Amino acid sequence: MSLQTQSYDYTLPSELIATEPVSPRDSCKLLVYERKTRTITHTIFSKINDFLPKECAVLCNDTKVIKARIFGTKISGGRVELLINKPLGNERVSCLIRGKVKEGTQLYFDKGLTAKVLELCEDGSRIVSFSHQAKNLCFEELILVLDNIGHIPLPPYMQREDNESDEDEYQSVFSQNAGAVAAPTASLHFTPELFETVKSTHPLEFLTLHVGAGTFKPVEAETITEHPMHSEYYNIPAPALELIHSAKPLLAIGTTVTRTVEYYVRTHKSEGEANLFLHPANPPQRINHLLTNFHLPKSTLLMLVASFVGLEETQAIYAEAIKEKYRFFSYGDAMLIL
Repeated sequence: MSLQTQSYDYTLPSELIATEPVSPRDSCKLLVYERKTRTITHTIFSKINDFLPKECAVLCNDTKVIKARIFGTKISGGRVELLINKPLGNERVSCLIRGKVKEGTQLYFDKGLTAKVLELCEDGSRIVSFSHQAKNLCFEELILVLDNIGHIPLPPYMQREDNESDEDEYQSVFSQNAGAVAAPTASLHFTPELFETVKSTHPLEFLTLHVGAGTFKPVEAETITEHPMHSEYYNIPAPALELIHSAKPLLAIGTTVTRTVEYYVRTHKSEGEANLFLHPANPPQRINHLLTNFHLPKSTLLMLVASFVGLEETQAIYAEAIKEKYRFFSYGDAMLIL
């Protein structure tokens, strides 16, 4: 049953979908699951350091969410909404576009930004090139324009428009390298003070994985092993590699860190595109502990959680979280797997 997609479905009361962050960040709930004893402890995130194994090292994802959502028009006047996914090199960008387009369609946005649709892909994405005031843009230049005209791409299940506070709240306090279109949400619970506390008691380093729009794509195949996993750019600097190669137990702050480390362990490549799908039949080999949020039904993220604790325990933990009215998804509460 652990490889059947339907096994990862569950019913969530709509009031438990977090549409706004809590304040302060570390006042959210924290469910601590101890695998050896199969016990659950309910606490608050500000107390996380009381539960972290003293000997473990910590790895964080320092990606920064870009203003990847923009609104524009076609030459006909028809409106379009475009979501940047990721750069493909050679001034080509993978995007999702709401609005009918075909190859060659020109799109017009604020502040002189234009885009040309180069290719329609079978997965529904579009390959686009951008220009600004008649100059073709590389991805780094595009990000600067997006800073002025774009919107923070909140997940669709929040069912609201982004606002000014999301520019801060939907970033971790250690975000640095711009390129993600979704936040590594386990990171969002740290205040600067709490993060400094963890850094003072545990070896801690950063890697980068730019979260793409594929992170929200549900698994549609009947068997999860038939799901085509999306890929995302990652980079692991030398200090993080040193921790990975050490004998220390590793705590991953989030599923993105987990997938990055586990992809490296399998390929020995410290930079590139990671497309690793972790699930009960493909469990982690190096990450020992996981901090994560509560994830969408039938998502690869939920299956990653099951790769640590198994399907039955995952179902039991989620049932407990729902019973205790934990808040779910990106702005929701957290779970620590030990």
